Amino acid sequence: MSVATSSPPQSADVVGPRRTPNTLKAVGLLVALAALVVLGLLSVWLGSKSIPFTATWDVLWNNDGSNDAVIIHEYRVPRTLLGMLVGAALGLAGALMQALTRNPLAEPGLLGVTTGAATGVVISLGFLGISSLLGYVWFAFAGAAIASVVVYVIGSSGRRTASPERLVLAGAAVTAVLFAFNSAVLLMDPEAFDQYRFWQVGSLAGRFYDVLLPVLPFIVVGIVVALLLIRPLNALAMGEDLGRALGAHPDRVRVVGAIAITLLCGAATAAAGPIAFVGLAVPHMARLIAGPDQRWVLPYSLVLAPVLLVGSDIVGRLIAPPSEVQVGIVTAAIGVPVFIALCRKRKLTSL
Repeated sequence: MSVATSSPPQSADVVGPRRTPNTLKAVGLLVALAALVVLGLLSVWLGSKSIPFTATWDVLWNNDGSNDAVIIHEYRVPRTLLGMLVGAALGLAGALMQALTRNPLAEPGLLGVTTGAATGVVISLGFLGISSLLGYVWFAFAGAAIASVVVYVIGSSGRRTASPERLVLAGAAVTAVLFAFNSAVLLMDPEAFDQYRFWQVGSLAGRFYDVLLPVLPFIVVGIVVALLLIRPLNALAMGEDLGRALGAHPDRVRVVGAIAITLLCGAATAAAGPIAFVGLAVPHMARLIAGPDQRWVLPYSLVLAPVLLVGSDIVGRLIAPPSEVQVGIVTAAIGVPVFIALCRKRKLTSL
């Protein structure tokens, strides 16, 4: 009898605290989405050419073919959409990589993806003479994919499985080799280096629908695959043995996760160049807000990263008119001091 009478209060105590935090997390996610919408409108409105907001709003929904309409629809809208897409891809790739490797300092370049994309660009510039953005974007994506496959093959060679430690070491080795190759090619070809440095800095400027549309399917598929890994990642967070008991397959999760990271980071890097800090710090911000539960970390990373990237792009357009500061520089300038402050205060949530 005593057990039966004590059960309802225990159940109520368990259910009550769970609902309140989840409600707050959901509200926080909606606030982040609202912030992203506001920043998207600001990105369409603000730029080197001043256009009144009312005129921007009218032209946004009624393309009348005027000069302002061309600027908004052909330049600012695709740039804003690409910023959101690239930000979401980098943030989600970083969160997924940190969860898979159990390394809080993991970021999209850790498994050789970024350097592989750079190698693709170097090959297209130095050996094939392809200098257009639309031309070498495909080589960048192919380089990212091939580098990821090589890292996984090396990390899973021998009798051992592809553990997070082996994958990280393999990624470091492949990155070192590819970096040396890229440096040798660029040092021997000053013209290729001159073109490569504009891609290397990371930028959303000059990217139009001809770049946005080709990478869109890869990023969308990568997002879907990553979100499907939420439950297995939560299970593996309790340890591989317990994760297996809960129905997760560690090797399968790592392979699928590596595919998602390649799609996300490869396509984003190919389109906008290597943009630092976003994939490293945004997952930490998500965990500070929502805790370690991947059901919230991944969606928060999916939203907070484009907030950071689009906001940084707006700042880069406004701080040095009529010129612009590339978004890769702004994300580092804005985000790194904040990230260092968080580290010094030891507020980063452990994995």
